[in-house]
Order: sequence, then structure tokens, then C-alpha cells
Amino acid sequence: MSVSVRDALRMAALYVVLSFLWLVLAEVVLHSMTDDPLALTVGRQINVVVWVLVSALLIFVSRARLLNFIGIGARLRSEDRERLRMAAAVFDSTLEGVLVTDRQGLIVHVNRAFMRITGYQQDEVLGQRPSKFKSGRHGVPFYQQIYATLAEKGEWSGEIWNRRKSGEIYPQWQTICAIRDDSGELSHYVAVFSDISAIRHTEQELAYLAHHDPLTGLPNRLLFNDRAEQALAAAQAHKRGCALLLLDLDHFQSINDGLGHTIGDQLLKLVGDRLRETVGNNVTLARLGGDEFGVLAENCQQVGQAGKLAQGIIERMREPFEFEGHRLFISVSVGISLFPNDALSAEQLLRNADSALFKAKGNGRACYALYTEELTAHAQHRVETASELRRALAKDELRVFFQPVHDLFTAKMVGVEALVRWQHPERGLVPPGEFIPIAERTGLIAEIDAWVLRESCRQMVQWQEQGRALEFVAVNISSRLFGQRELYRQVADVLHETGLDPALLELEVTESAVMEDPEVALEQLHRLRELGLNLAIDDFGTGYSSLLRLKRLPVQKLKIDQGFVAGLPLDDDDIAIVRVIIALARSMGMQVHAEGIEQAEQARFLLEQQCQLGQGYWFGRPVPAGELRWG
Repeated sequence: MSVSVRDALRMAALYVVLSFLWLVLAEVVLHSMTDDPLALTVGRQINVVVWVLVSALLIFVSRARLLNFIGIGARLRSEDRERLRMAAAVFDSTLEGVLVTDRQGLIVHVNRAFMRITGYQQDEVLGQRPSKFKSGRHGVPFYQQIYATLAEKGEWSGEIWNRRKSGEIYPQWQTICAIRDDSGELSHYVAVFSDISAIRHTEQELAYLAHHDPLTGLPNRLLFNDRAEQALAAAQAHKRGCALLLLDLDHFQSINDGLGHTIGDQLLKLVGDRLRETVGNNVTLARLGGDEFGVLAENCQQVGQAGKLAQGIIERMREPFEFEGHRLFISVSVGISLFPNDALSAEQLLRNADSALFKAKGNGRACYALYTEELTAHAQHRVETASELRRALAKDELRVFFQPVHDLFTAKMVGVEALVRWQHPERGLVPPGEFIPIAERTGLIAEIDAWVLRESCRQMVQWQEQGRALEFVAVNISSRLFGQRELYRQVADVLHETGLDPALLELEVTESAVMEDPEVALEQLHRLRELGLNLAIDDFGTGYSSLLRLKRLPVQKLKIDQGFVAGLPLDDDDIAIVRVIIALARSMGMQVHAEGIEQAEQARFLLEQQCQLGQGYWFGRPVPAGELRWG
């Protein structure tokens, strides 16, 4: 019997009971009021009418309430249906896969995202168990732990690897919930999962980029250091040696400046490829930054093995690189440090190799150098000197010394060359050969040159005011300062600030600085010449001069390097070179200026060859402005 029928019978029984009670009570009341039969009959009729009216009222009220209840129920059912439609739409359109099983673990429903992610269609998985998608990566304890968590908490979340229909194994982030009915009995399981293979792939890419150079694909400094530590630990355990080679491309900056960074980057990629071919697979190769590469050779027992590897790299790098219509030549300098002879840690090994690399560059580049303990002291000294040199600029410890320049025909002093010196508060006068190379390497040389230029111009103005008959003050311009496009503006500001006549200033630019980028140098020299000052090529003959370019340069003087003067007048080669330079300068209408004259015989020979100007210890050493002799 249904619930509604039982309710109807209960209502009918209740009505019968109420009716019986009403009639009995009405009869009792009538008999208590009268015994007249006629009055009793009338009273019974009135009682029936009243009961009919009361019953009608009760039926009306109950019917109205019932209809109202039915309306509310209909509205509730409509809202439930709307919520179910929304839930179904969300279930089917969500980007996360959803899988529903019954209490026995059989799949009863899946959504479209499930089919898209797994590759299975709905009819292929209904009635199947989720074990169909197992990847095989997880053991039995893993799944036992999931069931235990579900039994205890009713929910489990975590990463799990499953298999697509194609056989591909992929990672999911999955949440499984146990669903219970109104009586609290387990009815279903719902699994919601998302494909996180793209996230894992991105994480792998980020990990790769964190440990590899994006340009060449080689390990970077971080990974190289890590591999070096591991290699040294293994070498120490097995009592074997290792060699660390630090490589630096020579004059690579000139390629970036001359041809652009795009060509420079392509060259670096080709260098990386060629190094891979040269060192082989059993050696760790890395790009440490810029144009610097590192090579770690394990099981390298002897110095000869490391030297042979370095020489092979140097020879291979000498071969031309041809790409996009360019044919480029580049050399490499190599510093070598050995384990355990030179260092016991990767950090120290790398530091020592850097010291050896600095030595290789000092030896002329395109070669290799082995680490020695002396190099560590030199490296530490360089670092300390660089730090002190910055302080010297701030505390005005630099001094300008002046060396006289004489006219060889009249033996009179006609000019001076400004040379920088460092008056250290503790070490005294520091030789320029000790701090100038460090200033060039750290970039301080440009700031030093600018300071020397300003001080020299001020001093020349004072001498002019005192009536000193000097034709020029010569100031050296380093390649670092000469490479600045706004040099002419800087020189113009100094001339304006000091009030020096531009005709009294001579700027000396080294031959190598001019030839690094001839077209830019030509433009720079013309702008400087427009200011009204004089220009000279310093250390002529020591670089890679092109006579075709030389004739285009707006210079008024060639300075013969002291290396060619030292052998005069006995060395036949020096004699030939000096004669050629003098003849070249005279034919191009330039003055000739010889440096490093220390003997009377040298001055006499240069005079015989029609060299106009000379300077050196024979005429006078560099001294402060106040000690310059004017006799």
C-alpha cells in the first residue's frame, strides 16, 4: 500500500471518528436542554446542518492547503530540474575529466573532457574498471594508500600517472571522493582529474634553461660547477687527476662592434659546435658567459695530456668560420689548472684556470698557459690594485708627469708628453706598467685618460700664462676612451673649460686602436681635427697598419715605437724599419717623432735620417710640472 493511500485512509477514519463524537455530544447536549420530542427533532436537524457546514469548511481549508502544498512542490521540482540541467552542463563542459563509478568500482559515467584527455569514447569505458588506465609506474602500495585514505577521510588528492588510449603515459592531478546516499551508505565514487603534462614539460624546460646556455645549448656556469664538484669527488675517490681548461676568444668584442651582435651570436654558436667536435663526448664543455668557455677533462693524469688538448683546441679554432657570406678568423687563449696538483675544489680550480688564462693573454694570446702558484699572488694583487685604483681616483692620488720632447735639429724642448703616475700613500710612486694594464682591463683607463686630459690642459694654460714657449702638450688616448662616440664633445668641453688654444693640444692614438674599426676611427679623427687640435699615431709599426687607410687619416705625426729605436744604430732590421717609417711619413707630409732615445748615438742616427722630434731618457725623464727644466 502506497504512502498516499495510507494517508487517505487515516484522514477518512479521522473524519468518521469526529462525526461520531459530534453526534454523540450533540445528542447529550439536546437531552440536557429539553425532553420535548419535537424540540429534539428540530435540534437534531439543526445539528446536522451545522455539521455539514463545519465539514464543508474543514474540507475547504484542507483542500486549499493541499493545493498550495502541491504548487510549492511543483515549483521545487522545477527548480530541482533547473539545477540538475545546470549541473549536467557543468559536468559535460568542464575542462577537467570526470569519472563516476558505482560502489563496486565499475564506471557508470564520464564527461567529454575525460574522452578528450584519455582518448577513450564513453561506450569503451562504461562497465570497465579504472584499472584499465594504469600506467604501470605505481606499485600496489600506492593504490593501497589511496583506498585507505578514501576509507578514512572519504577523499584523496594527488599526482598519478595514467595511460591514454594511444599508450602514452602522462601525469594527472586527481581528486577522488566517496559519495554516500541519505542513509549514509556508500553509493558512488567520483574522480576529477586534470592533465598536467604541459606543466611538467614547462618545468623541464625551465630546469633546462636554468642549467644551460640558451644560445649554444651548452651547460652554463651553474651546471658546470656542479659537474666539476661531482667529477672532483669521483676523481678523489678513485685517485685520479682532472684538468680544467678556461677558454676565451681573442678580440671577440671587435666582431660585435664591427659586424653587430647578431653575427657575434651566430659565431658563438659555431664556436660551441666546433668545440663539441674537438673535445669529444667524454669531456664536459660549457659556456660560462660572454665569449668564455670551460672544459673539464676527467681522468687527465698528466700536464702533457691537458696541454695536448689545449693545443688541439687552439689549432682547430684557427680555421675560418664561414656563414652568411662572412669568412671570420678568430683565435683562442687557454688557461689550464690541474686537480689535485693546483686545487682541491672546483671553485679554486676555476680561479686558478682564470689566472692562467690571464697569463696566456699576456703572452700574446692564441696560446695556452699552465697555472703556477705565482699566478694566484699576481691575481690577488690585480684585484687589490683595481680596488685601490678606484679609491685613488676618488682621493686624487694620481699625478701627471711630463716628459720633454726635443727638436732634434735645434736640440730645444718644443713640447711635452703627459704621462700618468700613481702616488700611493703607502707604496709610494707606483710604476705605470703595474697599474695601467689593470686599468685597461677594468675599464678605468677611460676615466683616467679623461682626468689626465683635463689636468694637462690646465697645466699648459698655466705655462702659457708664464710665457713658456711650448708648441704642444701631447696626451695619450686609450682605445677604450677613443671608442666612445662622444669623445670629440668631451675634448671640446675640456678645451672650453680650461681655455686652452686647441692648436696647443696633441692627442696620441695607438695604431691598434685606429685599426680595430677603421671607419669609425676615421669619423672620430675627423671630428677631433675639426676642433683645431693635432693628431698623432702612437707606437707606429707595432700594429696592423693598412697604408690605404693610413693615407685617409687626418693625422699630422707618426711616432716611432721605442722597440725600433732600442737597436739603433747597430741593428740592421731596426735601421731598415726606422728608415722606412721616416720616408713614409715625409712622403705623406707628416712629422716623425721617435720615442725611447737613451743614447747620443741613437739621437745622432735619427737626426741623420731627418727625424724631426725625439724624446727619451737622453733628453729627460718624466717629472712633475714643477721639476721640468726649461734651460
